[in-house]
Amino acid sequence: MITIVDYQMGNLRSVQKAVERSGVEAEITSDAGQIAAAERLILPGVGAFGDAIGEIRRRDLEKPIKDFIASGKPFLGICLGLQMLFEQGFEGGTHEGLGVLGGDVVAFELPAEFKVPHMGWNAVDVKTAGADLGIQSGTHFYFVHSYFVRPTDPSVVALTCDYGGECCAAVRRGNLMA
Repeated sequence: MITIVDYQMGNLRSVQKAVERSGVEAEITSDAGQIAAAERLILPGVGAFGDAIGEIRRRDLEKPIKDFIASGKPFLGICLGLQMLFEQGFEGGTHEGLGVLGGDVVAFELPAEFKVPHMGWNAVDVKTAGADLGIQSGTHFYFVHSYFVRPTDPSVVALTCDYGGECCAAVRRGNLMA
């Protein structure tokens, strides 16, 4: 069973269907007890950093999410679920993130030939933290984002892509993948 965190800002049904298509049962919840008891946890997200972290806190989900990550059980952050793991984000002001990982979330500042949001297929480069993921450098993934993470610890960077310069596309630390 995989538990998907509901804080009213995610593409919950899409994530649930993708998990179930792989043959694994999935539940969607905003209940702290269910999050604590989960075997595996996904934190999805679509929208603005400040609104999302505000909903996490309004629903008293910050501690259960952080406790789950600290438990060592498998955790996956998707899109905004990746961004909120960091110390702060600057979308629509300055907002304190979950602080699970050091670093921040900043807007692309690119030459005019690069459109923002970064939208479309882009090749990734596998870094040390992603070496055993079964992904080869040059594999293409689809991106839609105007902000990107800047980890303070380069050892957590699993994948990068080049969009007007190298940017972090995925992080990994122990049981945490995002």
